[in-house]
Amino acid sequence: MFKFFSRVKTVVSSEMNSMLDKAEDPVKMLDQFMREMESDIREVESAVAKQIANEKMLHRKYSDSQALVEKRQGQAEKAIEAGNDDLARRALEDKSDLQQQADSLNQSWERAKKDADTLREKLDEMKKEYQDMKLKKDSMKARAESAKTRTKMNRTMSSIGSDDSKRGFERMEEKVMQFEAEADTSEDLSAGNRSLDDEFEDLEKNGVDDQLAELKKKMGKE
Repeated sequence: MFKFFSRVKTVVSSEMNSMLDKAEDPVKMLDQFMREMESDIREVESAVAKQIANEKMLHRKYSDSQALVEKRQGQAEKAIEAGNDDLARRALEDKSDLQQQADSLNQSWERAKKDADTLREKLDEMKKEYQDMKLKKDSMKARAESAKTRTKMNRTMSSIGSDDSKRGFERMEEKVMQFEAEADTSEDLSAGNRSLDDEFEDLEKNGVDDQLAELKKKMGKE
């Protein structure tokens, strides 16, 4: 029985870190460890239940035996009142034998009760240990997932700042500058292709403007 408690205590105190160090996936190893603890607890619960049943059985036998002792005592008293000393003597002799049996059953019951109480305490300790380890497992699992996420993010960030990425951006920047240069060149070419008619039209527009200014000057409307 106590090998289960010993095994749990040993694993919790020393073997867990070693197991995790060797495990490829700590989360899976922690889940496996918890399943083993659950199995141990179920086995101990079964043993405790049997011990409690044995204790109750012994207590019932002791109670029945003690009831017979009291019954014989009452019968002996009745026999004496009836003046039947022989019957009273036989009742007292049987009472003595029954008392020895009752005393023996009482001792057995007290031992069984003590063992059952001890096992209950140990089982409670195991369950508390299990709950503590479950909380620790959940915390470690969250830490493992967080570490995986941080690692993935760091790898992504490092790839963004890599030389290949920088060279790619530089190529795109050069391409944009080339497009801008081509646009400026096309505008210069368009300006150089103006016809003589376009230039004379501009000149005539300037002549009309001069005439308008002269007329306004004569009319005093400047």
